[in-house]
Formats: sequence, structure tokens, C-alpha cells
Amino acid sequence: MSKPQLHPRNRHNKGYDFDSLCKVHPPLSQFVSINQYHNQSIDFADPQAVKQLNLALLKQDYRIDFWDIPDNYLCPPIPGRVDYIHYLADLLTQTNGGKAPLGQRISVLDIGTGASCIYPILGQRVYRWSFVASDIDPVSIKTANQILSANKGLKSAITCRLQTDQTKIFEGIIKANEYYDLTISNPPFHQSLAEATKGSQRKWRNLGRQESCGDKLNFGGQKAELWCPGGELNFIGNIIKESQDYRFQVLWFSSLVSKKVNISKLEQKLQQAKAQQVKVVAMSQGNKVSHFIAWSFMTDKQQQNWCKMRY
Repeated sequence: MSKPQLHPRNRHNKGYDFDSLCKVHPPLSQFVSINQYHNQSIDFADPQAVKQLNLALLKQDYRIDFWDIPDNYLCPPIPGRVDYIHYLADLLTQTNGGKAPLGQRISVLDIGTGASCIYPILGQRVYRWSFVASDIDPVSIKTANQILSANKGLKSAITCRLQTDQTKIFEGIIKANEYYDLTISNPPFHQSLAEATKGSQRKWRNLGRQESCGDKLNFGGQKAELWCPGGELNFIGNIIKESQDYRFQVLWFSSLVSKKVNISKLEQKLQQAKAQQVKVVAMSQGNKVSHFIAWSFMTDKQQQNWCKMRY
């Protein structure tokens, strides 16, 4: 099962080698079976199966020995998550001599890291970047810290911070003397619990499940992970608004955008905010195309000076 549309540096371009994955993580084997296409696979509607697949991938490709999240928390697909990291690395190449930057000199803020802490883990393991991981949920922060403490090299490169004010994005997280090359976000994209439930039911149908999941949010996810008033447009709009106050402390702000219809609206907001540079990047994952939007309040020359001062 090839996934040729993933980023060229994505280790998962050739799909999943379940024999190899089961060797590095034997508990996965009980969830592997032959699907209708006569290929080895798992039931992607089974949260335990997805969790074991994730752990196998993290063990095999990212030197992670322990990774676990509480039930009903989002279990992120590794190939898609690391794609965002790879494309962000490409974004930084323009001020790094055309090469993807490596090492802890690259500082990244992950907004809403979740219990999985997946973006900081992948970014540290692939590019050795340093991260601050923020979240409004104390359970997520506690779980993320447990994962970091259990794996060599993560705790010294990744710091978790609890956002105590749910109305703020950067305030209370970014300190006066801190500078970041990137901020990243995978925002809650639903506007309500009802909309999130419909999205979950749609995933059930796409996986060939006809039964209704009722109000059960299949695939996991807490309220703050799945929906917020105004959905992703409002959430990213708040990031844009607050980013203006940190324009000299961040090289590139960014966020995933789930709904393509929102991109033009966000571009308008960025124009109003007087962003100097705006980029929209498409990422293909199988039959699905997702996007992220990135913006900077610095000109090319200011970005070059930023790198000279920091690196």
C-alpha cells in the first residue's frame, strides 16, 4: 500500500510494513488481518488498534520506547502529522541556505499539543528541534510529560506549559525573552459538539460501518481537541490577531486548515493584520488533500537578519 503523495522525506511513503512493525512491537500483531484487498491492515475504527500501530511506528522509525494516551483522547495518524513537520522544515530552508535546518537552535511552539505531544516528538526525532508544547488541558500536559520522561532525549528538548487562560493563545506561554522560528497548530475544526459527532459518524461510514455511533466521538478526542465556538476559522483568527503582538519574537506562525473554504477568509484576515508574507501549502495524503497556512510579519531581509542574530 503505497502513499506516493506524502512529502518526499516522509518515511511512510511506501505504506506500512506490518511484518516489520509486529517484530518491533509484538502487541500489534493481534490487530493485523487481511483486508478485502488481500493486504495486511488493521481496523482503523478500533482505537486500540490505531494506538498499537502508532506505538509500533514510533518504535521503529522515531526511537520511542513508551507512548500512551488516555482513552478518548485523540490518537493522531503518524504519517500525516510528520508531513506537516517536513513541510515546515521546507519553509525554513529559504533562510537556511536552501537546506532543511537541524538541531536545537530551531525553536518551535506547538499550540494545543494534546496528550500525544506528537508534533514535538516527531520534530525532535526527525530534525532535533527544540519545542515548547502548550495546552489548556491539565491531563494532556501530565500525559505528555510522562511520555517525555520515559524516552531518552525528549525531556531536555521539549518543555510542556499549561495555558491557564483559555481565551489566550500566546499570552502566558511566550515569555518576554523567548524567540521562536515556528509556531504550529492543529486547531479544533468543528463549531459544536453536534458537528463533531456528525464528523465522527461520517468517518464510521467511510470505514464501512453502518451502525450509528450516537454521541460517541469515535477516534477519540476531547472537547477542546475537536470543537470550539466558531470552529477553526475563529480559532485561527484568534491566532492571527494575537500573533501581531509577538511579530518580533516569531519568524513564522502557522496552522493547519481543515476546510479549504476558510483559506481565503484567513488570507483576508492576514492582509488586515499587515502580515508581510503569507504562504498556503497543500499536503496530499492518499486521496485527501490538506493545507496549512503560514505567515510572517518580517520581510525577506528581516528574516535573514533574524537568522544571522540567532544562528
